[in-house]
Amino acid sequence: MKPQPTPSRPNLSVFVITLNESRCIRQVIEAAKALADEIIVVDSGSTDDTVEIARQAGARVLHHDWPGYGPQKRYAEEQCRNDWLLNLDADEVLSPELIEEIQALFANGGPPMPMYRIKITTVYPGDDGPRWLAEHNDVIRLYDRRVARFPDHPTWDAIDPPQGVEVGLLKAPCYHFSSPGLHHYVDKFNRYTSLQTEKQKLKPYPVLVLRLLFGFPVDFFKAYILKRHITGGMYGFVLAFSHAYSRFLRNAKMLERHRTHAAPCKAGKWNKARSHHK
Repeated sequence: MKPQPTPSRPNLSVFVITLNESRCIRQVIEAAKALADEIIVVDSGSTDDTVEIARQAGARVLHHDWPGYGPQKRYAEEQCRNDWLLNLDADEVLSPELIEEIQALFANGGPPMPMYRIKITTVYPGDDGPRWLAEHNDVIRLYDRRVARFPDHPTWDAIDPPQGVEVGLLKAPCYHFSSPGLHHYVDKFNRYTSLQTEKQKLKPYPVLVLRLLFGFPVDFFKAYILKRHITGGMYGFVLAFSHAYSRFLRNAKMLERHRTHAAPCKAGKWNKARSHHK
């Protein structure tokens, strides 16, 4: 029998996709338990303690081989018993204020809107919470799956609201402990830019040249000023610089695709020269 909603725990399923996420997964689940009556973790083959920690924390853990970001989240959606879903990444922890705000939405049965954006707010390594004026991304994570779902796309995992559907915005933050340090951040954007380069449409060569020549200062400005890493001191400067470099690297890998597509292996002249000398 499906559990009946309570003022503190509505009929809401939280789902998380994981791969080697032992760093934060316990905190993610423990916070979500105060809100949801079901927590689903879909793991794609962790070799650390992620699966054991998630089970001990009270989640239902399922294995599903990695098909890409969008398809993995769609698979997780299908495993949930409730229609109202909350998606969290394995390094995103609900703040107490956000838990209360979501509980209030379900207090009279169901939320008045079919989907809501949540402020995913960056927390620097070593900090317990966001810095002053920390940047945040407003993304749809709380939604009715009967209205919209994640796209079936290997790299794009954002929900696009159907035309005419009203989307709410929650005020309280969700803490994003995105990285334990620069080594993790660099490894992550190196892997992700490679995946983007492989899966996304190849941009025209002249566009990539312009981006490589002039894009870095623009991307640094966006991160340092517009995303307010300037309030993070010298570490904020380092992260803004790293963000700009990740965009540079993505464009550089795209440029490299043009070269390899044009000539996968230019060994002809060398082989002819060797044959001539023989």
